[in-house]
Amino acid sequence: MKKTRTGVLVMQLGTPDSPATKDVRKYLREFLMDPRVIDVPYVLRQILVNGIIANFRAPKSAKLYKEIWTEEGSPLLIYGKSLASKLQQLLGDDYHVELGMRYRKPSMKEAVRKFKAAKVDKIVLLPLFPQFASSSTGSATEYALKEITSWQFIPELKVIGSYYNDPGFLNLWIEKGRQMQIENYDTVMFTFHGVPWRHIRTSGCAGTCQKGPTDCPVIHPDNHVCYRAQCFTSANAVIEALQIPKEKAVITFQSRLGKDPWLTPYTDKTLINLAESGKKNVLVFSMAFVADCLETIHEVGAEYQELFEEHGGEKVHLIPSLNDDDSWIKFLYEMVTSPR
Repeated sequence: MKKTRTGVLVMQLGTPDSPATKDVRKYLREFLMDPRVIDVPYVLRQILVNGIIANFRAPKSAKLYKEIWTEEGSPLLIYGKSLASKLQQLLGDDYHVELGMRYRKPSMKEAVRKFKAAKVDKIVLLPLFPQFASSSTGSATEYALKEITSWQFIPELKVIGSYYNDPGFLNLWIEKGRQMQIENYDTVMFTFHGVPWRHIRTSGCAGTCQKGPTDCPVIHPDNHVCYRAQCFTSANAVIEALQIPKEKAVITFQSRLGKDPWLTPYTDKTLINLAESGKKNVLVFSMAFVADCLETIHEVGAEYQELFEEHGGEKVHLIPSLNDDDSWIKFLYEMVTSPR
């Protein structure tokens, strides 16, 4: 009797092949031409991305990537490879684990081809995006499914959509928080990657989170697909578990692009307000980024630190991401092997 084998596609966003401007430009073009990222008509997207954004942004972004690049390459890729290797070791020979980047290499297409060659009977799509957003989990899942459903034989599929409120995931961050002396910080900030407000309005969310710039209601049937509501739920669970006073905690959104309104409150503006109000030390959780990358290492660790100091603050202390921590790998193992 043939032994069943399961392919596990660990899905991450992506990284340039190198910090050289030409490679960063390729990455930006592939990333920003995704209609789930910039959701405008194709012709307009072509003009915006290839005619304006990629050309002007690539040299600046290349300089930033050079600052975080290591001898082994991009931190996001290093942690991704290590995570996949550790997960493979934990799962054993009945599983075939592959890391697939939505943009650039190692590509999701190549990962899926390896599953086909291995004749797997089942595939688990495992996104490294805890909160569901159309531009991250949605894009990666859609891409993977297009590749898999082109096969003559379509294996059994398990699609993990989000785990923003999974007790196992939350406990990983709660334990990180317990290792910090939270009482020594004026403010505890929970910063998430932003998305345009229009993505929230078109996501099917019928909750009041569409109406207010600062508050988001608890998760309920009308808003459970709302990225912003999921972010607030993740943060509030950690705030409650660590007994952080409400007046000491803030939930914000970073990394906006363009002039359209993005999710608020904005992280950079909030830090300015905190510094100008006399706050000196801020502890930062970055629960949307499970691996340290440009947005954590440079944006939070360098750019926001400089911004905070400029306006009178002293220290922005970033809690390291989950990266390839053994406890994180164990949680992913349980997600893959559970019947959910």
